[in-house]
Amino acid sequence: AKWWQNHLVHGTTFEAGQLVIIDEASLAGTLSLDRITHIAQDAGAKVLLVGDYAQLQSVDAGGAFALIARDRADTPELVDVHRFTHTWEKTASLELRHGRTAAIDTYLAHERIAEGDGEAMTDTAYNAWRADRDAGLVSVLIAETHEDVTTLNGRARADLILSKTLNPDREVELRDGTAAGVGDTIITRRNNRNLRTLAGRDWVRNGDIWTIKAVGDDGTVAIARDYGAGTAVKEDGTITSRRRGRRFGGSIVLPASYVGEHVDLGYAVTAYRAQGITTDTAHVLVEPTSTRETFYVAMTRGRHANHAYVTLDRADDHGQPHPGDDPHATARSVLYGVLQHSAAELSAHETIVTEQEQWGSIAQLAAEYETIVAAAQHDRWAALVRGSGLTAEQAESAVESDAFGPLAAELRRAEANHHNVDALLPRLVAARGFGDADDIAAVLHYRVDRATARPAGSGRTRKPARLIAGLIPQAHGIIDAEMRAALDEREALIEARADAVLEAALTESAPWTNALGAPPADRRRATAWRKAARVIVAYRDRYRVTDDAPLGTPPESAAQKIDAARARTALDRVRGFIAEVSEVPQHSQGRYGAERSL
Repeated sequence: AKWWQNHLVHGTTFEAGQLVIIDEASLAGTLSLDRITHIAQDAGAKVLLVGDYAQLQSVDAGGAFALIARDRADTPELVDVHRFTHTWEKTASLELRHGRTAAIDTYLAHERIAEGDGEAMTDTAYNAWRADRDAGLVSVLIAETHEDVTTLNGRARADLILSKTLNPDREVELRDGTAAGVGDTIITRRNNRNLRTLAGRDWVRNGDIWTIKAVGDDGTVAIARDYGAGTAVKEDGTITSRRRGRRFGGSIVLPASYVGEHVDLGYAVTAYRAQGITTDTAHVLVEPTSTRETFYVAMTRGRHANHAYVTLDRADDHGQPHPGDDPHATARSVLYGVLQHSAAELSAHETIVTEQEQWGSIAQLAAEYETIVAAAQHDRWAALVRGSGLTAEQAESAVESDAFGPLAAELRRAEANHHNVDALLPRLVAARGFGDADDIAAVLHYRVDRATARPAGSGRTRKPARLIAGLIPQAHGIIDAEMRAALDEREALIEARADAVLEAALTESAPWTNALGAPPADRRRATAWRKAARVIVAYRDRYRVTDDAPLGTPPESAAQKIDAARARTALDRVRGFIAEVSEVPQHSQGRYGAERSL
């Protein structure tokens, strides 16, 4: 941005043979990159873009750097991480970078993740950060919003004053209404090349963190001998600050006008302010609204330790179910959602591809199928409940219950398993009363689930469940022609999507496909192998599994657990084919350990 300004005002340009390095290129907007690269090309100069496309992005229209990095086959990339003390954290940080959810279990295993309501997590994170600072460590407290940052900064300063670490006698008011004095940590929020050290080699930059050494008032002169040649502060309300990490030199005078408009306390920061900072430890408050990029940046600031404090009682605006409304929400489920939500701005081309992927995914198509079938079968299931032997009052209570939707889905699943639900439900109602039931629909859901856990029939008479892509129960008895056509269309799209994703995974040799082995040579067995593989790929696509393990991390919701069981059965079939080919006994390695080992 500064170079472009000089180009417009002073005519600064490039020369033939020059190497132009643009650092932190992910933060550069597409238009800025386009302007500079065209001028360099015309001059015969070479442009080198350096940065991490998985970190935070430009505030302008961006995505060009990431598109270039991903599309070019010759993009060099650093793969060894040197910042962290612990070897495991090097690997885990790279998994976070790529959004691999297996990293969550790694951090949990090393006790780096805590969970709870917002107030409890704020207190826990703050107390851990303060303990590190009291122990002499350089630590950063990272929050999601500017409001949280301001609150935490005020709390930190108040504690420092109470502990006599800070003297509040001489203070200046900062941009956000807080105050600062000698000894406070501050962060500057605006570039100003006119504010320089006495030696002139350094100047004030946006995002720099400083320690205040003196506060001027009514012409008082203050000298910071230990940190430079001495800096006199003569303006009312000016402050002298020294950049953190330097023992000598680097002192700069900040005018009161700059302090009041462009300075914040620097004890807590947002992830955007944290990018580029290296500390001993980091304590990160994680909201369900956090994104992969902010979480990745925040969890890679500390050399020795990075801790996440996950809030479970706040809403998620990513268009997914709100963790705050889910009594079963866990740190794992919230972080899983965070890693699945990328805020990186995409190029126009990548945006088109991403939108096509999103709207053509099994996750989307299955959600549409479930929504349509719920509307199409509502009257049928309501009539079945009303005619099942319940009293009129009990039946209406069940139909109006929030549990009626899950009950309807369970009846559809039972029908897909060839159970005669019209005869089954009255038997389940008659088997036992509902005198102590708080929610009759929930009780019926439980009874239907227990009674239809296996497909109807036994032995040779047992028929395979009628499932779309091996996961989604087919809907039957739909009278409305338009809804029937809509369901048939989505069923065909889901089946086609499963085929396409499996072909792509096999062609690209995706790591998780190692668990599938090679298709059997026998045509009949090869068909069965492919059918089982399609179930696994449909499960991955429906639940957006990105792990190298075929089934990813353990499922959280009840619905996903059912689908996970189906996918696990399919994986067992595939392993059976591998065992037949290799003639090596396959031993159980636990519910999820075997998937990872393969």
